[in-house]
Amino acid sequence: MSDAADDILTKPLGVGDQATRRRFPLSPGALVGAASLVGLALLGGSIALTGDPRGGEPRAIAAIEIREPVAAVPPVAQVAPLTPAGPVQSARDLEQASGVSVVRPDGSTAPDAPVIIRVPNATQVKLNPAPDPRLIERGRHGPLPRLGEGRLRPLDVYARPEEPGPGARIAILVSGLGIGEATTLGAIARLPAPISLAFSPYGGDLEKIAARAREAGHEVLLQLPMEPFDYPDSDPGPQTLLAAARPGENLDRAAWAMSRFPGFVGVVNAMGAKLMNEASALDPVLKDLAARGLGFVDDGTVPRSQLAGAAAKAKLPSARAESVIDAVARPDAIDAELARLETLAHQKGFVLASGSTSPMTIDRLSRWSRDLETRGVRLVPVSVALRQAGSAGKVSSAVP
Repeated sequence: MSDAADDILTKPLGVGDQATRRRFPLSPGALVGAASLVGLALLGGSIALTGDPRGGEPRAIAAIEIREPVAAVPPVAQVAPLTPAGPVQSARDLEQASGVSVVRPDGSTAPDAPVIIRVPNATQVKLNPAPDPRLIERGRHGPLPRLGEGRLRPLDVYARPEEPGPGARIAILVSGLGIGEATTLGAIARLPAPISLAFSPYGGDLEKIAARAREAGHEVLLQLPMEPFDYPDSDPGPQTLLAAARPGENLDRAAWAMSRFPGFVGVVNAMGAKLMNEASALDPVLKDLAARGLGFVDDGTVPRSQLAGAAAKAKLPSARAESVIDAVARPDAIDAELARLETLAHQKGFVLASGSTSPMTIDRLSRWSRDLETRGVRLVPVSVALRQAGSAGKVSSAVP
């Protein structure tokens, strides 16, 4: 081998003089051919080692599973939990507020037991509107009732009509409404519509609350504060009619009370044991009430009352309660007095009773009256006694 060949073989690649490089020129085609030979050699080696023409290439296998398309599920709306608008009430609270009562005659609590559902003023007896402009005059404290043309009386116009029917009759007057909104509204809703209601002149928003009672079918009266024997230890209020007061003063105080709300058929005493036994102080007041076309109810709480004689003298329609149903304020005592009232009604045909607006009294009255007609007794308004007494020109607590 020549020295030139040795140099080529022993010198590092690319090291040498220009003359040497010029002696073995490599064309582009030669370079491509050389690269192809190297590639074939590597491929041949890969096939020889792995038996795979793609041997040596990086690979990955992915499994593809074909499924049926799934229908889209609509999103579920988020529903807020139901919450009561106000405090949770018991069935009894709801019954008291609405006045609708459910009665199970046999006392059974089974779901399929027979029941009687009683709705207040179910017959929808409508009272005449109040105030009636024909029966109003302007007073120092406000509008006052008066006798209309042709002797048209507030007692007749504002009275609840008596529903016809057979059997014994009972009229009940419940007094003391207007003091305490919840108690007043409960009494209006729970008591049967024929029961008459008397409002204290010291209540708030009396015009509105008395109108609500009349809309429910209840006839209304005004409580007139009168002096008791132990006044002022027992004090009916700042406008009390006094036995020692001048007639003009008592008439002014009565006018203040009568201006508090319209639509009442008459007045009922609030206390008054002393005044109702003092003719000189009582007579001017009764004459004024008669001249206005009203009536007077003695609630029966004043022993030895002189009202009957004084009312007859003044030609004022009046009646006295024969029973005070809650004189003994116990449930069993009230129930016993109501039973006695039924007996009296069967014996006499008609009886008038009074009671307070205490929750106990309202509850016992509501229970007692539920099936009263099945026992041959019906309720009538207090004006039945007053109008009959007035038309007959006499004082009476019983109407044959």
